Amino acid sequence: MSTQKNVTYKNLNGNGITQSAIVFFPPNFQESQKYSSIIVGHPAGGVKEQTASIYAEKLAAGGFVTIAYDASYQGDSTGEPRFLEDPYIRTEDNSAAVDYLTTLPYIDNLNIGVLGICASGGYVVNAAINDKRIKAVGTVSGVNIGNMYRAGWTGDASGVALATLQLGDQARTDEADGGETAYMPFAPEKVEDAPVPELRDAYDYYRTSRAQKTNCPSKFTVRSINQLVTYDAFNLAKDFLTQPLLMIAGSEAGTKFYSVDLVKDVKGVSQDAQTYIVEGSNHFDLYDKSKQVDEAVSQLLPFYEKYLK
Repeated sequence: MSTQKNVTYKNLNGNGITQSAIVFFPPNFQESQKYSSIIVGHPAGGVKEQTASIYAEKLAAGGFVTIAYDASYQGDSTGEPRFLEDPYIRTEDNSAAVDYLTTLPYIDNLNIGVLGICASGGYVVNAAINDKRIKAVGTVSGVNIGNMYRAGWTGDASGVALATLQLGDQARTDEADGGETAYMPFAPEKVEDAPVPELRDAYDYYRTSRAQKTNCPSKFTVRSINQLVTYDAFNLAKDFLTQPLLMIAGSEAGTKFYSVDLVKDVKGVSQDAQTYIVEGSNHFDLYDKSKQVDEAVSQLLPFYEKYLK
């Protein structure tokens, strides 16, 4: 059998979406056996063939069946308008992937984990708060995307949320009046547009041959802002994030505080909450640079092996 397979499945969350995904198989895979599995979500503005597949393939090599999927409205998944980034739908996409895995005869339904990278790090946390079929939660460069739109990349901006909401309001009104769908970039379209130095790496990752994909313009509908600004990926985590949690971040990442603060918040609620820092790494190094990715995987594999038995 091939080490990976492209699949599609119906998302049962009520939006009529067909999800596109890649399933990665462990060495010596036998369909007659039962395997623990890990769902891998891509960053906002990304697709499954980028960093999500890198991690999915490496975790599969460690003995798991893994699945990297395109979010609803994005990549090769269906849905209109294209490139809608509704965080509530993105959260539910994880549970839709759990639904799909439970239909596969070789999956152990009691041992399904998730891994989220960047924005999907927040989305998998929120999914685990809601869906206890998820047994272990990992994040790499994880962020709470709602907080990012309220407080900026490093979480210390103020006074921008209400003005940002007005952009979403206007886009929705214009579209209701027959105007074209309005879009904004996730990654800077020109390197000089980066609002902070670290985001120059976002340009390099998404806009150059480093990871650029034809189905990944790294943009989102402006109307998405209304959901993004008011979304809290970590809402009620202090009460309901009972699953083991491992958050991996770079020591030089402006977003590192998410991986530190959430772990502190859920101590005593989560079965086991821990932060691991990759020294010398920024946010985007952990997407695809071999040294940093391998160090992250060296922590993720024993974590999932411990909690997905």
